[in-house]
Order: sequence, then structure tokens, then C-alpha cells
Amino acid sequence: MAATFSYPAYAYVVRCCSMRENHDQLKQQLNSSIRVNGSFRSPIKVESFSQTAEAATTTTLGQAVTFPENGQRQNIPTKKQLVDPHRQGLIIEGGVGYRQTVVIRSYEVGADKTATLESILNLLQETALNHVWMSGLLSDGFGATHGMMRNDLIWVVSRMQVLIDYYPIWGEVVEIDTWVGASGKNGMRRDWLIRSQATGHIFARATSTWVMMNRKTRRLSKMPEEVRDELTPWFIEKQAINEDTPEKIVKLDKEAKYMNSDLKPKRSDLDMNQHVNNVKYVRWMLETIPDQILEGYQLSGITLEYRRECGSSDIVQSLCEPEEDEILNGAMEPDYCTSLLNGLSFASSDIINGGGVLTCLEQRPIRYTHLLQIKGEKQNDEIVRGRTTWKRKFATMPFST
Repeated sequence: MAATFSYPAYAYVVRCCSMRENHDQLKQQLNSSIRVNGSFRSPIKVESFSQTAEAATTTTLGQAVTFPENGQRQNIPTKKQLVDPHRQGLIIEGGVGYRQTVVIRSYEVGADKTATLESILNLLQETALNHVWMSGLLSDGFGATHGMMRNDLIWVVSRMQVLIDYYPIWGEVVEIDTWVGASGKNGMRRDWLIRSQATGHIFARATSTWVMMNRKTRRLSKMPEEVRDELTPWFIEKQAINEDTPEKIVKLDKEAKYMNSDLKPKRSDLDMNQHVNNVKYVRWMLETIPDQILEGYQLSGITLEYRRECGSSDIVQSLCEPEEDEILNGAMEPDYCTSLLNGLSFASSDIINGGGVLTCLEQRPIRYTHLLQIKGEKQNDEIVRGRTTWKRKFATMPFST
């Protein structure tokens, strides 16, 4: 039997007073105003607020807000923390890695109810910063350590690769693991794993390389010894993606098949280091992908090679070119089809079991090469080179029961 709840109008009046002062009166009103199918029933007991809530007070509108005497509102840890209950995070990997439990929210998914690539990249950035937060090394910079701040240094990403097997859906609980390691003499590698908390299935893997840049001169810098001493205890030999010889991304020219010009950063696109956030770069890249690809395929991999930073006054051009032997607009290149058919046995088990040629064609990924560049009067300066890989969307949701 469905229950219909009705409340008198005065139950919705918001009053600025202490929670304890109005608690008893509100409880009495709620208990006396509950109807079930239009008839009064025995009052339902409303449990008392917790002692913490009872002690809390609300602030009257217009009243000045008082902050701590030290002026700090973040309460950045000065020592290593093992658990962060506010962020659902904890230290793992023998005390050097970090794991955070995240629920995919409604504003992080697209029309198909799966998390967008931008949301995934934002989660990678957030967990990386939270890892530094928990380490006790974080200064007041954007992920910078105390030693970095003393040397006017900031982090900049030079390369990133993300491989996505499955996209988490709205409301799904995922675990994100991240850790760091050495990359050459002056760089740092950061990796991530995203998995389903319920099943343990790996959704995505990511790896990145970071270098240091002088905040004032905007030039790359070597890693000072005091910074190396801070970071080295956190380094571990573990890789989410094995890349012995990364594939080079070629530079596109002005004759690229797809182009989007006159892109201008907005103030909201800048991060705390006063340059365009790398997630914005990805958005500009994806805007050049043909609609039929976006509708029938999902991005399964992206590689980014950063060349220089982009500021708020720059005008950006986005170029995109499909690889020569890839499917485009639903058509297969003739040479590839011929070689594929010649190499297949029509009596093979793949065809007998319902796979065969069509399945092979549909499962073949599509790749695009990208370039973002700043439009100049004499020459264009590269911002980032990229490569995206796309595969057919799933007809049904994987891991469903």
C-alpha cells in the first residue's frame, strides 16, 4: 500500500537559528502531520540529530563569517596521512600508493549514462592531487611540494596515455589507484588504474610523465636535490601501461582533413598554474571527430604529447586527420578489404560461429592523429600532438547480469 505524505506549509519555512533551538518543535510538527492515504496514523518517531549536529549552528544571512586565526581553510596535512575519510581515500602499496573510492555522479556522464572522457581525466587529476595531499608534502601550489615552492617550480605534464576498456556508468562505485615512479633523471611518472569496486574488473589504465617548470621564467628546469629527496621515497617500480618504445605521433600540416580554427580559451579553462588545463585540450580535439564516429564508436585510447603551454590570450587551431588505411564514414579502404578477404578461410571456425568477415571489420579500431597549435602571424606553435583510437560501442552493457 502506497503512503502519501503531506506536510503543513509552516514545515517548509527556513529559519536562521541554532539547530538545537528548533529541533524539538520541528520534530513535534513532523510527527503530527504525517498522513497515510489521507488519514492520520500513529505518529512516527523522528530520531534526534547526532551530538555533532546538535552542537552545530547555522549562520544568519548577512552575518560575517569567521575563519581560523591562521587564515587557512584547507588544513593541508604536514605529515603523512594513512586514511582520508572525507575523500574516501587511503594509502596502499606498502605506504606509498593511493586509492580513492568514487561514485560516478550525474554530471559526470553523457547521454548514454556512461562517464565521459573529460570526467575520467578530471578524476585522474583529482586523485593525483589527493595523493600528494595525503603524503604531507603538499605546499600551497598546484600539487607542488615544499621544495618545489622554495625553488619557484611547478609540475607540467609532458606525455599522457589513457587506455579505456569499459566506461563506468552513472551511480557505479569505482576504485582509482595511483602511484609514482622515476622517469629519467629529472622527470616523474604517474600511473593510474580504474576498477569496479563490485567486480574488480579493470575499466581503464593511464600513465603520464611530468617535468618541472620555473613558475617565473616558464622554462623547464632540472630537479633540485631537495625535491628529489622529497619524492624518491614514494617511487615504486610498477607500470599500469608497459611502454618500452612509445609510438611517435607525426605532426599534421595545414592540409588536415578536419579543422576547427579560432578557438579561444575562456577564463574558466585556466588552472591554478594560469595555463589552459589539459582536459580542455582533449575537448578541442574531440570536436573535430566526425559525428558518425562519435555516434557509433567509443574512444578506447588517447595519447597526448605536450609541446608548450597555452595562455588565455592565445588563438588555437585544432587539426585532425584519419589514418590512411582506416574506416571512414562507414567505408573500408579497398586495399585493406582485399588483403583481409584473401587472408580469411571461409570454412574457419570464426565464420561458422557467427564471427567471420563482418565481425572482423567491425572490431577493427579507427585511429585519428590530432594537433593543437597556436595561430601566429608568421608561424604556428605546437601546443600538443595527439592520437585517438576508437572501437565499436557495445550493444549491451558488459558485466550485466
